Amino acid sequence: MNALLTRIADSLERLAPPPPAANDLSAADAFVWHADQKSFDPVHSVNRLDLSLLKGIEQQCGTLLENTRQFANRLPANNALLWGARGAGKSSLVKSVHGEINEEKPGALALVEIHREDIPTLPALLTLIKAANRRTIVFCDDLSFDGEDASYKSLKAVLEGGLEGRPENVLFYATSNRRHLMPRDMIENERSSAINPSEAVEEKVSLSDRFGLWLGFHNSSQDTYFSMIEGYIEHFGLDIMEEEWRPQAIEWSVTRGARSGRVAWQFLQDLAGRLGVPLN
Repeated sequence: MNALLTRIADSLERLAPPPPAANDLSAADAFVWHADQKSFDPVHSVNRLDLSLLKGIEQQCGTLLENTRQFANRLPANNALLWGARGAGKSSLVKSVHGEINEEKPGALALVEIHREDIPTLPALLTLIKAANRRTIVFCDDLSFDGEDASYKSLKAVLEGGLEGRPENVLFYATSNRRHLMPRDMIENERSSAINPSEAVEEKVSLSDRFGLWLGFHNSSQDTYFSMIEGYIEHFGLDIMEEEWRPQAIEWSVTRGARSGRVAWQFLQDLAGRLGVPLN
């Protein structure tokens, strides 16, 4: 009987799924945080552009690159909030700067993306990163808060105000369409309904103050829009004359109702597809 039970137990053990791999921040240079599993999965091929292709945001690029380089060199650096117009290159800049630093100094930085809805699990993520002892940028794209969402309070504590403070090997970079991470009507509502309006507004607006570095992004001029497309065409070697693609680019921006890095890239993809050129 004992022998039969042993064989059954051995069979069940073989059928059971293997235990999850331990979180290993040395497995890659980029990761995505999975809050439900309390683990991060490596991303071996990051979707990013060369810094030289990001036109019209040279000042923001230089500032964020220097801040990130300081962090990689174990010098003081600030959390960064990249805010402003949609499609202006905020998230592209974060990924490109990370790639640039690792080209200068291979393996210098890890990049871990956390989704907006997983912000409440940020303390658990930081605990794992602190234990890994690798310098890491935690990145949240399109960060904002609405209505009665109180998770911004936990983010405030994690960034600067908690008893333990932010781990020495972590920086937090976020992008948002809003400078104060809250919609204006939400802030105005606090002013109109709170017993002490100034304190209520300060509570919500002060979150953005936890970011030592604010970088604003704005809509592109037509010349900058053309410069973006021209850079892409040269980089990918598309065989087309300027007088041919310019009218098409104008029409494309008019139909989209905007001129931005995102619109320029979408036009480039359409153009390359029509020319039969893969974008490698």
